[in-house]
Amino acid sequence: MDADVVHAVTDLTARWARSLPAGNTVVSGLGLWPLLALLATGADEPGRSELAAAAGVDAANGSTDAIRLIEAIEASADLHAALGVWVSEQLKLAESFDVVMPAPLVGMLTGNPAVDKPKLDAWAAEHTDDLIREMPLELNPDVLLVLASALLLRTTWVRPFTEQVRRVPDGPWAGSWHWLERVDSDLDAVRRYEHPSAAWLTVATVAGDADVDVLLGIGQQGTSQADVLSGLLDVLAQPDGGVSGRALVEQGDPGDEVAPGVRIGQTTSARPDLKLTLPSFNVEVEHDLMESRELFGLTAVTSDPGDHGHFSALSPTPLRVGQAKQKVLARFFATGFEAAAVTAMAVTRGAMITTKQRRLELTLDRPFAFTAVLRESRLPIVAGWVETPTQPGR
Repeated sequence: MDADVVHAVTDLTARWARSLPAGNTVVSGLGLWPLLALLATGADEPGRSELAAAAGVDAANGSTDAIRLIEAIEASADLHAALGVWVSEQLKLAESFDVVMPAPLVGMLTGNPAVDKPKLDAWAAEHTDDLIREMPLELNPDVLLVLASALLLRTTWVRPFTEQVRRVPDGPWAGSWHWLERVDSDLDAVRRYEHPSAAWLTVATVAGDADVDVLLGIGQQGTSQADVLSGLLDVLAQPDGGVSGRALVEQGDPGDEVAPGVRIGQTTSARPDLKLTLPSFNVEVEHDLMESRELFGLTAVTSDPGDHGHFSALSPTPLRVGQAKQKVLARFFATGFEAAAVTAMAVTRGAMITTKQRRLELTLDRPFAFTAVLRESRLPIVAGWVETPTQPGR
């Protein structure tokens, strides 16, 4: 797989992770990246440069890189991916359309949501093995082009966890939870990193039985969600970096914390081992990418395009991106891990620019004064002040 593309996807994911609100969440930069790369190739300036910068690609090669990435993913045993493009029967296509959007990807839209929605939902379900059953878009006759990616990951742990119900007596996780635990002889499945934003960061690798691992990261007390997430992504390229588990086990006495979340314990085994404990989790989220359009290079191409549009390489019709969403889930359980994501963008006809005359607009949306006067003499009859509105809406 192209190392530059891997770096670009990782960088996009890290920037996205830093922007997320606090709370349970999951994103797939990998699901979004091919769509940005495809659009970059088909876009005009300034959207072309914005999309290329967000995806970290040369715009001229973005479409090719996206197709090659999907093909490379399909060589994986545990990870599967698909790209889809649907075009309205009413959209006139540019001669260069097939260069940007290869013909095997392209299907048709009728413009009738009752017909199109089930077809796109079926595609999402097929390529995620029913984990995601709906395309995260609102279809209407104005949608002329849809781009979507689907990802499906399923892996089984080399060493499964045991399951139990565990009660946490206090703190933010106080309560009873479904808990997972296992003992492993591979001490180096845990490593401690020093990171500029996360200080000390502990990373645990849970190996899948084919070609996927899941990394778990925890920072020091008080480290922000954004710093831990981005820190974990930053150390992906350093699998043998930091301080190994074998070195950590020699750095303290029983009871000492030698890395965030890692204490020295004792075992009756013949050699040191690693005990990993965590709650099982199931996180499902839908993201509206339009809320962070600047982050994803979508600022220009979501604006009204005027007479020429943003995508002349796709169509002479003035087009803009009208919707961009991702539905994604991740589940960590005793025997394995699964994740799925469907990312979709809807391209619509842009509004034509018309000439408008200037006007004055006055809005009284804070305290104001008033008076009533006789017209000719200007004699004030009453005068007053409105501090707050007095008539509630019904």
